[in-house]
Amino acid sequence: YPRRRAPEMQLGEFNLTEIEAMLGSYTKVLFVRDPFQRLISAFMQGMGSSPSFSSFVQDVLDVGQHNASVTWKPLVSLCRPCLVQYDYVVVFGFLRQELGHLLQRAGLPAGSLLPRFTDTQARWTYSWLSEQMFSELSLQQKKQLSRFYRWDLSAFPFSSSLLTG
Repeated sequence: YPRRRAPEMQLGEFNLTEIEAMLGSYTKVLFVRDPFQRLISAFMQGMGSSPSFSSFVQDVLDVGQHNASVTWKPLVSLCRPCLVQYDYVVVFGFLRQELGHLLQRAGLPAGSLLPRFTDTQARWTYSWLSEQMFSELSLQQKKQLSRFYRWDLSAFPFSSSLLTG
């Protein structure tokens, strides 16, 4: 889509007609990750000053959705899946399979372009790590997290999320 001003313009800086034209001219791919895994990743990367995962989660809950970091803010508030008709939603943990399909649909040689993914190992590791960290949380924190991410859990297929149980 032809740029009006600067290449770093955000979508919200265009008018509705321009936004619709731009979105209609692109294949839109959304990459999503279980919100609980995103929290674990943020904690492991030291994105908070909390000494434990439980206190980190409490800090996230205390700050709330509106002031949350992009790292753990609910995806629905960031990518607006109800407004933007994404052509593909790729779930973390199935990257090789889904990216191969996307490349094939684009007419590209999928096998030679994809790096080696360790999806099975990543799923197993996150499953184990999630269970360990989830056990640190109080029942109230688990309920608050489920409420904090309720729209993400409704909008995306995170069937194995500990927050949906």
